[in-house]
Amino acid sequence: MKILTLYFSGTGNTRYVAQSFSQKMAAPCHSIEDAVNFAEAIAAADTVALCYPIYGSRAPFIMRQFVAQHLAAFAGKKLIIFVTQTLFSGDGARAITDLFPANHVQVIYAEHFFMPNNISNIFFLRKASAASITRRARRADKKLDKVCRNIKEGIIKRRGFSALSKLIGKLQGIPWQGNSRQVAAAKRSMEHRAMRKVKIGAGCTHCGICVTCCPMRNFQAAQGTITPLDNCTICYRCINRCPQKVISVWFNAKPKWQYRGMK
Repeated sequence: MKILTLYFSGTGNTRYVAQSFSQKMAAPCHSIEDAVNFAEAIAAADTVALCYPIYGSRAPFIMRQFVAQHLAAFAGKKLIIFVTQTLFSGDGARAITDLFPANHVQVIYAEHFFMPNNISNIFFLRKASAASITRRARRADKKLDKVCRNIKEGIIKRRGFSALSKLIGKLQGIPWQGNSRQVAAAKRSMEHRAMRKVKIGAGCTHCGICVTCCPMRNFQAAQGTITPLDNCTICYRCINRCPQKVISVWFNAKPKWQYRGMK
């Protein structure tokens, strides 16, 4: 089995899972933000592990874009799908398969991983303690050990593909994105509105970190100001990296703390 691991990670949780899995399976691993010829890389593999965080029971916009752009390269591939989440997403690992035509790929494994919260500007979502982050990392590694054994033994498990999981995912996913078979979020969906609700408050020093770190190039620096371009994938990377803590996404509230990923 020739595995290729591809991931998107906003603040580090999914990167941790993707890299740990790749090390255990001796597989190459790339962020979809890397400067790689992905069509060639996917074509050279027989199995692709897709790893991404879950927002509203759906894959983030940037990952949906990536899959749509490389749809031809995925034809006939086996898929392993890993998703990271703070709360239960229902069918988060299954949702991205709606972007593929019927019988285009074969999902041989799907798993969900509960990871530390990185949403730092919503009052009821608390900052994870150092001890909690360590526990989540250990649990993820333990689960990955089992997953890797299963994959090597040809055991197929597809979490999130049951009827109940699909129902839970639909209840969350439709208000968040709309039709899961579409790449773009539906107008008036929560995701569509959130993409256009990035704000930079008073106290910005124009350091440019948000400009360089954003995976969607959503910030434009010009004439001493930084302006959001309404193209956010809601990964919270800019919020958690801004030195002045003046960026807000979705809710117009600045973070009181920042999540810097797993070690």
